[in-house]
Amino acid sequence: MSPHKVSRQAAGPYDAALTPDDLAGLRENLYEQRLFRREQLRQFAARSTSRSGDAHGPSGPGQSEVRVQLVASARMVLADVEAALARMDAGTYGTCHLCRRPVERERLLIVPQARYCGRCQQVREAAR
Repeated sequence: MSPHKVSRQAAGPYDAALTPDDLAGLRENLYEQRLFRREQLRQFAARSTSRSGDAHGPSGPGQSEVRVQLVASARMVLADVEAALARMDAGTYGTCHLCRRPVERERLLIVPQARYCGRCQQVREAAR
């Protein structure tokens, strides 16, 4: 058995461990997301700088609000992506922050920056 695979007794949502190939693919996906979000934030900054002197431009209060929300969302996703890369470097990637059980492989393949297993994520969302 490879040192990267975790042995589990019972079958279920936690029975498929991440392989080294999975981790390499997830890391690449996170790097791509990080590049995309950084570029997105750079473009938002460039647009706001170029429009700051144009008081009568196409940017009204509604568009400004939307832009603020988009920037906040991009920053939040970027922070999540960078945190996931840090967890990979620390060897804690794929462990739920609440219950400390493994995050489901399929969940990570869909949302590589996930901090919580599906069950704990549902609990968090229900508490909002």
